[in-house]
Amino acid sequence: MNDKKYDINSIVMMKKGHPCGANEWEIVRIGADIKIKCVNCGRLIMMPRIEFNKKLKKIIK
Repeated sequence: MNDKKYDINSIVMMKKGHPCGANEWEIVRIGADIKIKCVNCGRLIMMPRIEFNKKLKKIIK
């Protein structure tokens, strides 16, 4: 997954969907941790970069 190129404001799809029904997330913050926001309901989630890279399915935009 190291070949994946994402930046702030990128829209990504995770392997597991959010309980609200959406599967698209917007990257809000990048550092040692990555903060993502659900496109549908606006819920913010912060996770370590290694965990994010494991759960990332594809980059949409």
